[in-house]
Amino acid sequence: MHAMVVVESLFGNTRTIADAVAEGLSDAMDVEVIDVGAAPTVIEGGLDLLVVGGPTHAFGMTRPETRRSAAEQAGHDTVPQVGLREWLAALAPASTAIPAATFDTRVKAPVPGSAGRAAARRLGKLGFRVVAPVQRFVVAGTPGPLLDGEQARARRWGERLAATIVKDAERPDRR
Repeated sequence: MHAMVVVESLFGNTRTIADAVAEGLSDAMDVEVIDVGAAPTVIEGGLDLLVVGGPTHAFGMTRPETRRSAAEQAGHDTVPQVGLREWLAALAPASTAIPAATFDTRVKAPVPGSAGRAAARRLGKLGFRVVAPVQRFVVAGTPGPLLDGEQARARRWGERLAATIVKDAERPDRR
C-alpha cells in the first residue's frame, strides 16, 4: 500500500506534524512526504491514501499575502508561491474515489476557520473520499513551537488512518 502526505509549512511546525503522521502510516504502508510546491497535480491510480496538511491563516488556507507575512516573521528571503489553496485549485479530479484525510496547525488561541476543513471540502468536490474528520494540531504561537504531545498525537493519528485504510481494503466489496 502507498500513501502520499502533501504539506505546506512556513515555520516548520506543520512539516513536523506531517513527518509524524507519515511515521504512523509507515507501519502499514509506504509513505512519501512532499512539499506542496513539488506535489503532483494529477494523482494517478495506485495511491491508497492522500493526506493533506497546512497551517490555518486568516480563517483558512494560506494566501499569497499571509505567506509573505509568515516568511517575513520567519526571516526567510523567499516567499513560497504555491500553497495548499493554489495546489488544490490546480489538482485534477480523482479518476477513482481515492481515500483522503486532512489536518491543519493553528495557534493555541481560538481561531475561526480551518485550513484542514477547507482542504477536505475541496478534495471531496474533486472526487476524493474523505475518510476521517479533520485533525487539528496546536502551536503555542505563530512561529511555534508545537504544544507538548502534538507530535506523538500526530503519529497516533497516522496509525489510525493506516488501520482504517487497511481494514477498508480488506472488505470483500473493495476487492
